[in-house]
Amino acid sequence: VVTHRAFVRLLRDADYLTLREDDVSGQGADVTFDAAAFEIWAPLTAGARLVVIDKHTLLDPAALVALLDEQGFTTLFLTTALFNQVVAENPRAFGSLRTMLFGGEAVNSLRVAQVLDAAPPERLVHMYGPSETTTFATWHLVREADEHRPVPIGRPVANTTVHVLDERLNPVPTGVTGELFVAGPGVARGYIDRPELTAERFLGNPYGRGGPDDR
Repeated sequence: VVTHRAFVRLLRDADYLTLREDDVSGQGADVTFDAAAFEIWAPLTAGARLVVIDKHTLLDPAALVALLDEQGFTTLFLTTALFNQVVAENPRAFGSLRTMLFGGEAVNSLRVAQVLDAAPPERLVHMYGPSETTTFATWHLVREADEHRPVPIGRPVANTTVHVLDERLNPVPTGVTGELFVAGPGVARGYIDRPELTAERFLGNPYGRGGPDDR
């Protein structure tokens, strides 16, 4: 259950993206996918132009690049799988964009390096966040990439906090493996009709202030 408040948090004071009235952004994700909410509402709330990308074009790298050029796109979000697919065919595909965002799964560092070497957009941004945190939880502005090292997930988006904790919910020291916990108004209320799973996955935030978003 994702609230309207969670979507407001996704866009309000967004530090990972600044959209203007002269921007052109795309919407290609299925409306049942949480990324669609970002694709639709981010440009509309900024007064920017929104271009719907049909499935055939989205899955055809050459057709997608042609559409980006034809419509004058300035901003685009793609799942990591689609990002990798497009870059494998055309590393220069996103060179005309002001902001290129990608995320959703582990990224191929080689593809990121190819973009940076060939024709990087003004801003290449790696996004991370499960659906339970309303699309995005962290972001990383990619300025360099090593094909032998993972691309960082970065820092929390605005109005969000993250903690790396051990099994007792204590913070782990730098360099020690732990589990990532996300807190703030972007966290969903839980799973519909699945109270046991909700209780297991959605915990009270031991480092919060006791407000309604401390989970």
